[in-house]
Amino acid sequence: MTNEDFKILVKQKANGIFNNCDLSKFMKCVEESLMGLSVIKTEETTHNKENEFFIASFLSSKRVEGCSEKTISYYQGTINKTLDTIKRLVKDISTEDLRNYLSNYQEKNNSSKVTIDNIRRILSSFFSWLEDEDYIVKSPVRRIRKVKTAKLIKETFSDEQVELLRDCCENKRDLALVDFFASTGVRVGELVGLKKSDIDFHNRSCVVLGKGNAEREVYFDARAKIHLSEYLNQRVDENESLFVSLKYPHRSLGIGGVEDVLKRLGDKVKINKVHPHKFRRTLATMAIDKGMPIEQVQKLLGHVRIDTTMHYAMVSQSNVRMAHRKYIG
Repeated sequence: MTNEDFKILVKQKANGIFNNCDLSKFMKCVEESLMGLSVIKTEETTHNKENEFFIASFLSSKRVEGCSEKTISYYQGTINKTLDTIKRLVKDISTEDLRNYLSNYQEKNNSSKVTIDNIRRILSSFFSWLEDEDYIVKSPVRRIRKVKTAKLIKETFSDEQVELLRDCCENKRDLALVDFFASTGVRVGELVGLKKSDIDFHNRSCVVLGKGNAEREVYFDARAKIHLSEYLNQRVDENESLFVSLKYPHRSLGIGGVEDVLKRLGDKVKINKVHPHKFRRTLATMAIDKGMPIEQVQKLLGHVRIDTTMHYAMVSQSNVRMAHRKYIG
């Protein structure tokens, strides 16, 4: 309903209540009140509320499944942007609507195929949930196929690069940090949640809280044990966190703080892309190269699906070359 439609309706209702003079004054007040405003259809409001209900229910289910708030926020933003653009009731959205949205989004934002496929996956999860809950008959994303993306070989650290990072550490904390990442392969979010009391030096292990609030035991080597022990023994603060800032008041290191430390070390020795996840990928690759069964690597990294582990473990080209010479000639 437009403003003009609304004014006509009000005038019809008010006619007979006011005389002509008063009606004119009343309608002038209505016009001034409507200036800059638009009257929303009751039907549209109902649609918005219904869509909001579906989104809220879906996000609640994801929260129960153990998804992090960061993931849930990403889901919410992606779905809201899609529905705000299509402007239709969830039940009425078709495959063609979504195809057009993804195509227009890619063209407008010059997005990569990876980004478009991430949006497709989130929408697929949302509409599949609606189908499972009997809110819709069939997910419109079913006929939208996975976007083919180029498979890039992601970088890992060489042994020499890890040694260079160790050698450029100017304090015991940074050295312990590098060794801990290199030998455990933990996620940065798992590391910043660790307390000093979580470390079992006798068994060289600790329990971390991973994705989906799943606990798992991880292990560190003898070198990490020595350097971590030296770092903790020289600390005089009362903070229970495993890694803290060097300066008073020695606050717990967060994800950004850890990433900054590693980036500075990388810049000093001119190694590109020094970040926590690269240590994790390096550990997985090294474990596979040395013959660790893939199921054990999966357990070590805390992956639910073995496909994810295979994605992390990039077999080195030198091993491929040696295998070719051994088995083929």
